[in-house]
Amino acid sequence: MGVMEEIIHKFELVSIRKEELGMAEDVEDLTVNYEEDGIPVVKELDKAVLSKGAWATIIFRYQQWDKRKEEYGEDKYTIRRYRKINGEYIPRTRFNISSSKQAAKIVEILSNWLDK
Repeated sequence: MGVMEEIIHKFELVSIRKEELGMAEDVEDLTVNYEEDGIPVVKELDKAVLSKGAWATIIFRYQQWDKRKEEYGEDKYTIRRYRKINGEYIPRTRFNISSSKQAAKIVEILSNWLDK
């Protein structure tokens, strides 16, 4: 492999890695979509940006592919925090909500707290 081909290969690897990490320059471009071997393993259904700036917080609704059943599972939810460093949002933390039942419980508790 020549020097130029090696540079291009390294650039492609960095680009792939950035995509896997969910890195983006604009908060609206952040996603949880993820593919393996051309199959969308995680399919984003919706998202809401809760905060923007040096730290961004986004809640996503998504489905995960079940290889065994060969279909997407129930809706799941995740809250993700990203930090903007050198012009790019980098994932820092996440909280996964594993079911609609758990999501409803969180909404119920927060609603009760906010009413007080």
